[in-house]
Amino acid sequence: MRRQITLLVAATTSIVLLAFLLPAASLVARVAEARALDTAQAQLQLLIPSVGLDERADVAAGVAAGAGSGHTVSVRWVDGTWLGPTGRLGPDDAPASADVVEGDEGTRLVQPVRRADGTAVIEVFVPADQLRAGVIRTWVVLAGLGVMLLLLALLVADRLARSLTRPLTELASTAHRLGGGDLSARATPGGPAEVRDVGLAVNRLAGRIGELLAAEREAAADLAHRLRTPLTALRLDVESLPPDGRERVLDDVDALSRGIDEVITEARRPVREGLGAATDATAVVADRVRFWAVLAEEERRVVSVQLPDTEVPVRAAPSDLAAALDALLGNVFAHTPEGTGFRVAVSRSSGGGAEVVVADSGPGLVDSVTAVARGTSGRGSTGLGLDIARRTAEASGGSMRLATSPAGTVVTLELGSAWPGRSADDAAAQHQSLRPL
Repeated sequence: MRRQITLLVAATTSIVLLAFLLPAASLVARVAEARALDTAQAQLQLLIPSVGLDERADVAAGVAAGAGSGHTVSVRWVDGTWLGPTGRLGPDDAPASADVVEGDEGTRLVQPVRRADGTAVIEVFVPADQLRAGVIRTWVVLAGLGVMLLLLALLVADRLARSLTRPLTELASTAHRLGGGDLSARATPGGPAEVRDVGLAVNRLAGRIGELLAAEREAAADLAHRLRTPLTALRLDVESLPPDGRERVLDDVDALSRGIDEVITEARRPVREGLGAATDATAVVADRVRFWAVLAEEERRVVSVQLPDTEVPVRAAPSDLAAALDALLGNVFAHTPEGTGFRVAVSRSSGGGAEVVVADSGPGLVDSVTAVARGTSGRGSTGLGLDIARRTAEASGGSMRLATSPAGTVVTLELGSAWPGRSADDAAAQHQSLRPL
């Protein structure tokens, strides 16, 4: 926008300067010509009385006196001879009245003068260079003035455009930060009144978004907290069970209680918290696979695990990555028959992050497109598992890929690096240097 405003002012100023300078240049040329002709006419008028009344010698002296003016002054005497330089008037030319003759070499002023003994003719010749004397210099001055005015207009236009575009640039930067999840971003209102109004509106919108998100998080935390009462009653009922199954059920109740606590903590966590933390994807995946391996053994499922020997730091909170793995592994147990094996693999991606693959040999998904949509499921579940995994991958700067067929389903989470913009080796070295001794 700044460039467009400057170009617009440059075009407008150029048109105005041309509209002023071209007529001015033409006027300068006409004024110079008129000045030279007026000088010649004055010389001619000065000679008329002398030619009409004085003797030849006196007229010749007068012609010689006017020779230093830059004009050629000549008098054709009554006998046809020239006093002064030979004029361009032919010997038989007898003008009846004053005349102005223009030519390529200059302009001639001719004036017949009647004497008692005949008619003499005064001729004043003005060379072409005298007609344009000072014109070129004046044109150069006008051109220089035009260039200075154009540069001044461009400077003023650039300053004005900068004052207009700087608030818009800052406003766009604030909008991008808000779009990236930084709800603390605020614009500094400035510039014209309309731009200030937009900046104030964006600030109000950002504040309102923060209030709505805070209210939503608190509502989620309150809903999770309400589960504590039935959970406490469930614990009391479990404690009255026979000792054989009581411990196992109590462990499940404790796990459910810890899950509720995590939900409350997660709901009250600020939006941006944890986005820059470096989480070892290898350790998180190994922990969740150990957790689900117990149930897999009970259901006679073959578990294949492929983990790298080194840490793979990713840009995701440990709880978020664990929840995504639990969602994917939970889908395997919920939607495949008992005895169906699955594979979990972790590898370092080319961008320095990690690729986590969860593949099973089950019947596959009914519709891979609608299965990713939040709240949509073709098998009677809540339809949130794949969406949780997708949002975790995208929040880290990665993505989720889904491939399904009658031979099984493969879900790949591409997790962003904890240090975006660095190579895989640099990211690993950085993560190693941050480990506590």
